[in-house]
Amino acid sequence: MDRKKREELLSAGIDIGTSTTKLVISKFSLTNTAGSTHMPRIEITDTDVIYRSPIFRTPLKSGHEIDMDEVERIVISQYQEAGISVDDIQTGAVIITGETATKTNAEEMINHLSNHAGEFLVATAGPDLESIIAGKGSGAHAYSKQTNRTVANIDIGGGTANVAVYKYGKLLGTCTLHIGGKLIEFKNGVVNYIAPYIKRIEDQLDLQLEVGKSVVDKDIKKLTDYMAQTISNMLGQKLNESDELLLGHKPNWEGKVDAIMFSGGVSECIYHPDKCSTTGIYDDIGVRLAKSLTDHPELSSWEWLEPNETVRATVLGAGTQTTEISGATIQVDNQTLPIRNLPVYKISFSGDFQSNLSLLPQLIEEGIQIFDPKKEGQNFALYLTELPLLGFKDMQQLSKALIKAVEKKRSPQPLIIVLERDLAKSLGQTLRTINNKQPTVCIDQINIEHGDYLDIGRLLESGVVPVVIKTLTFQK
Repeated sequence: MDRKKREELLSAGIDIGTSTTKLVISKFSLTNTAGSTHMPRIEITDTDVIYRSPIFRTPLKSGHEIDMDEVERIVISQYQEAGISVDDIQTGAVIITGETATKTNAEEMINHLSNHAGEFLVATAGPDLESIIAGKGSGAHAYSKQTNRTVANIDIGGGTANVAVYKYGKLLGTCTLHIGGKLIEFKNGVVNYIAPYIKRIEDQLDLQLEVGKSVVDKDIKKLTDYMAQTISNMLGQKLNESDELLLGHKPNWEGKVDAIMFSGGVSECIYHPDKCSTTGIYDDIGVRLAKSLTDHPELSSWEWLEPNETVRATVLGAGTQTTEISGATIQVDNQTLPIRNLPVYKISFSGDFQSNLSLLPQLIEEGIQIFDPKKEGQNFALYLTELPLLGFKDMQQLSKALIKAVEKKRSPQPLIIVLERDLAKSLGQTLRTINNKQPTVCIDQINIEHGDYLDIGRLLESGVVPVVIKTLTFQK
């Protein structure tokens, strides 16, 4: 890539949420930011959101099934509105969030869409990842980078409240709660739906809410005040494992939160109450929940920040914040790309290099037992960390050990290696010299963790590959 040349790629973010489905199209500019005498370093230097879709109600066939054809129709129609085709999309993410992730065809839906809506559109799900993406889309992540404050972003949609806490741009922890606007729905002043999680606390709160009966305003207020108190308890790390509104793990960050920011559909009524009914309830508890949060005395002890994005925070994060760019000195067999849904197996080389090298076959065998115990052909990426400076002999030894270890697999598979340090090209070339028939993808300057999933796109003109690191967790 020419030192001054910029390469552009289009990214799509698609969010299929409990209440709404939305899409954004972004344009990334890739530039070599290294000086003329330095090794190339290709980075995303500009992100321009070029299209925001209207907000659609998530189409369902029933209470348990997403209308896949209608979701796909919405997405393709919005591509047409934006003046682009499926073939133009080079990266991005389809995410399925909140209660929608519990639908019977959720996994089928998201994988289908990621295969039909762009060459490298990544399927992701899971409340922790949703929290992180929303925190980036709302601006909480960027705000924490610019200050020395600990910021909690609370993204409240139809089914869940997803919380991510940041300081200095670093994620400190996450938490997810069964709190959202669509957990109770109404029709013509009559209760039409009550989520199972609400039924668990009905007796505790002495609620007189029943499907088919008239709305009881004082009970709705009692419930939304309880939700606001739960959020306050969560921010103060006073929740315990038995809390009925806790989804998954307890708050897992250390230290106190300085400021809070709300995003998601409910936040529209927090920051823009004039757009919401002030006298009653629409067809759910979202407006009343926003008022309970605004009026809650304990929550007022934190500084409130206004987000850059409210209802579109998650989809904006999905379209602009999920893609990373590999190092420019990499070695890939492009015919093996793109690769999707690779679990990551981390191998540390801290300590004596030769001792770690001797353990490599055993460690890779352990990886096979974890990810492919029945030898059905599930590949996984090797994330090699804390490698020392390697001389020619060391590089040869490491390459031979990796090739030998891969032979333990039942069927031939590409060898996928991810490195922290800028060693991918030299390691990849050495691997090819030893066995030029072994398909290899060796990339660097990517930080991942054991248990993450990895998607790697095709080689771009600039000699780098787009990478998305994610989790894949469908709530059952």
